Amino acid sequence: MKTLSMRFAFLFCIIAVIPLAAQKGAGFSHVEPPFWWTGMKEKQVQILFHHPSIEISQYKAQLQYPGVTLEDQKNVENKRYTFLTLNIGADAKPGLIPIVFTSGKKQIKYSYELKARESGEGRIQGFDPSDVIYLIMPDRFANGDPSNDSIPGMYEGVNRSKGGARHGGDIAGIIGKLDYLSDLGVTALWLNPVLENNQRSASYHGYAITDLYQVDRRFGGNAAYLDLIRRCHSRGIKVIQDMVMNHIGNEHWLVLDPPEKDWIHQFPEFTRSNYRSTVLTDPYKAEGDVQKMNNGWFDTTMPDVNQKNPLFAQYLIQNTIWWIEYAGIDGIRMDTYPYPDKDFMAEWARRVMEAYPKFNIVGEVWINNAGATAYWQDGSLNQDKYRSYLPSLTDFPLFFAVPAALTEQEGWDTGLMRLHETLANDFLYPNPGGNLIFLDNHDLSRFFLLVGRDLRKFKMGLAFLMTTRGIPQLYYGTELLMDGDGGYHPNVRLDFPGGWQGDPVNAFSREGRTVEQNEAFDYLRTLLHWRKTAGVIHSGKLKHFIPENNVYVYFRYNDEKTVMVVLNGNDEEVTLETSRFREMIKNARKAKDVLNGKRIEEIEKMILDPWSATVLELEF
Repeated sequence: MKTLSMRFAFLFCIIAVIPLAAQKGAGFSHVEPPFWWTGMKEKQVQILFHHPSIEISQYKAQLQYPGVTLEDQKNVENKRYTFLTLNIGADAKPGLIPIVFTSGKKQIKYSYELKARESGEGRIQGFDPSDVIYLIMPDRFANGDPSNDSIPGMYEGVNRSKGGARHGGDIAGIIGKLDYLSDLGVTALWLNPVLENNQRSASYHGYAITDLYQVDRRFGGNAAYLDLIRRCHSRGIKVIQDMVMNHIGNEHWLVLDPPEKDWIHQFPEFTRSNYRSTVLTDPYKAEGDVQKMNNGWFDTTMPDVNQKNPLFAQYLIQNTIWWIEYAGIDGIRMDTYPYPDKDFMAEWARRVMEAYPKFNIVGEVWINNAGATAYWQDGSLNQDKYRSYLPSLTDFPLFFAVPAALTEQEGWDTGLMRLHETLANDFLYPNPGGNLIFLDNHDLSRFFLLVGRDLRKFKMGLAFLMTTRGIPQLYYGTELLMDGDGGYHPNVRLDFPGGWQGDPVNAFSREGRTVEQNEAFDYLRTLLHWRKTAGVIHSGKLKHFIPENNVYVYFRYNDEKTVMVVLNGNDEEVTLETSRFREMIKNARKAKDVLNGKRIEEIEKMILDPWSATVLELEF
């Protein structure tokens, strides 16, 4: 029966003119990108054709279409693949390009679609310090469509009793909670990867991708993703897509049937990355350590891909451009940024940013060292002349400094001095204001736990995050005082209470939250809604003063406004004489307290509550 089916498929693909919607059923397993556009900055597109049973490399491709030429056909070790490079001229019109593959008297016909580019206000906006990003793990946020919990042909269904299993959260669930997110005041969503992860286990997190062109159907598929983006844009909320260039899932068809053996880094036996990102900037590095860092596998189910292969490099770059154009996303968070080949990553970032100048990319650089982190930001004056073209970085040095500053004893370089000293290293960054700043995320212990579940310190951390330089990012559930330990990932990836029908508590509603949770939610909401229109925080300068007696004072200012922030890291009330800050306060005597809306008639002396943050708009 199997042999007959394969013969039937073979005969069908010989005689068929294949429409786009039926491409897989007509013979090819994969044609990627599945379509392209006219009027793109890059005029050439490389198309991968993969057939499950025919040696398509034995067929010569031809096409005739106004404005489009076939520049190259490249065949590889695996004869079931061929790669065509098409040049899309400026005069090419949208339509179906007839491609004919010929081998002797045999012909296979395929219609490749060129689309018109979509335009519209609010599409592909980028993100910047005016935004507050809210990070969501889709599987753990809300289940809006239980019918997609289990999909025929996909390995994992739902089992909420296991931390490492899928729990059923999806895109419909996020759409259903957009009112909640708007009310909180966030301006951008970053979703952990939504692309297909058809892995046999632990597929919920999204970082073992098995199809780079399909949103996981258990999340709702591509249609649901596009719907989410349109709905977010209509509310003034941006969408940032989480991408991975370093690895794919071991169930990906490119791993199971690779075009060439070198598309995946292979070792005589399983070899992990050493995860030592600093080796790449180390002037005394051993080459073997670099190779293990770049080419070792991230995990047993995450094969490390070879971006030095030019066909694979072009495939990956085009995939990114395709998603930007197709979905209208506003930015990218790139996972494990230093792990892939760094020259490839520079070329990837250069081409993306040249194609979409208003776009933004933040690279995950998990290093607690400002110098080694700054190396990866575009414009850094690196000794080896490396230019990354990467606009934004994850600011791990600041992440590590905040909980330490709020929990340790005051000292020469401890307590709130840590914040001052960390920011004093900003001279290393070409654009410190472009750094992504955060208190926790999907890989880290929850911030509320890190500050000893002390609500006062928790609030201080939020106030600092929302008023210092950079692009602030929150993690779902932070506003609920979630307190999981990052030593075991599922503990920091718990379900949002109320996201599932039948949950005993619905924390999306005020009635479903505790008194303390509502206090935290209201505090954060106040900060976020104020920050939306606080241009001085978005683009103003920063000036800070050396902390004294564990009181840290800094200012955000421009020609129109000055905001004064005071952090008191003491167990007792403190009286602060403000004359020391006269160069910034100047002749101001009054201020408005951002956090409670009250006017302060005299600021020469301030009474600071224990472990408190004060945010003042000065009145001159």
